[in-house]
Amino acid sequence: MPDIYQWKGKNPKGRKVKGEMEAENPDQVASSLARRKITPSRIRKKPKDILENVEFLQPKVKEKDVIIFCRQFATMIDAGLPLLQCLDILQSQQENPTFKKNLKKIKESVESGETFADSLRKFPKVFNELFINMIAAGEAGGILDVILGRLSAYMEKMAKLKKQVKGAMTYPAITIFVAIIVVTIILVFVIPVFDKMFKDMGSSLPTPTLLVVALSDFVVAKIWYILGATVGAVFFLKRFYKTKKGRVIMDDLFLRMPVIGILIRKVAVAKFTRTTSTMISSGVSILEALDIVGKTAGNKVVEFAIKDVKTGISEGRSMADPLLESGVFPSMVCSMIAVGESTGALDAMMEKIADFYDEEVDQAVKTLTDMIEPFMLVFLGVVVGGLVIAMYLPIFSMAGSVG
Repeated sequence: MPDIYQWKGKNPKGRKVKGEMEAENPDQVASSLARRKITPSRIRKKPKDILENVEFLQPKVKEKDVIIFCRQFATMIDAGLPLLQCLDILQSQQENPTFKKNLKKIKESVESGETFADSLRKFPKVFNELFINMIAAGEAGGILDVILGRLSAYMEKMAKLKKQVKGAMTYPAITIFVAIIVVTIILVFVIPVFDKMFKDMGSSLPTPTLLVVALSDFVVAKIWYILGATVGAVFFLKRFYKTKKGRVIMDDLFLRMPVIGILIRKVAVAKFTRTTSTMISSGVSILEALDIVGKTAGNKVVEFAIKDVKTGISEGRSMADPLLESGVFPSMVCSMIAVGESTGALDAMMEKIADFYDEEVDQAVKTLTDMIEPFMLVFLGVVVGGLVIAMYLPIFSMAGSVG
């Protein structure tokens, strides 16, 4: 079995270069480097990583790794390189050690006679059903290069969509977290100092100050209970969300939220139409496409709506009617899908809807951000400012009395 060798040397321009190579022995590495006109200064077998077999300590394969792999693979296949050579090149230049091992096993599986899609199916955590089914369709139709191009374009757009939504949610989450930390510090450490000072003065305190002091006393006395209750609530919600009933209730609640619900709905429409369009245009049957799209919807309410559409189509109905009955998809989307079905250009129509809703998501994220920023500023001003003013009221009163 070949080993991995690490090498260092100089290229024809005299620059220092280094890398890794899979070979039977050091002489094979030297010969390979000589063909590339590299003069090696050191060749040694890569030392074994004692933790390489401990799975949870290995780096995970990120979505970005798969997107880059798919894009490079599409370019190589389009240029006419054989499948095995593409896998060999991509595996040798892969920096993520986990993905590198996966690609090596995929290459060995293809070499043993299995199809590329079946080889990918052995790594469900890296390649999802959508990816594998599209690759299978590409292999069957002899258009693997076209399918890989569509896949990489689709994954890049989905990654952009996910990044937009994540960015919109990150800002308010960080702001609220910082506000909670600041308020807790004021209540636990700052206000008790003021309270002691006011008691030493023996002066009567105004009502807002008494309320803040009472709140501070409560937080200081019950801080561990509050922390425990918070952790318990988070743990309970996470466990509840993992249950089938809890997932449906929470997902339905998210869709009904005033501003965030609209954003989630638009993201769901964009994802549904983009994924379905990509799969249908790649030769995947409509029922199989809907089955995979439902599983990757990310929202149980949307998933159930897509399952109803699949059931309706299998019973001879059109796609548009069950979509409209679900109440999840806007009537405009259903009407456009109906036109696409009647004209026989469903994939093209869905692609247009996806492009439109990508822009809608952009606008919804911008609107959400524009709304959140002033709200957060007012929230911080009222909460923190209110605490500070309440503690300074007695000082202002005493200053007025002295004046």
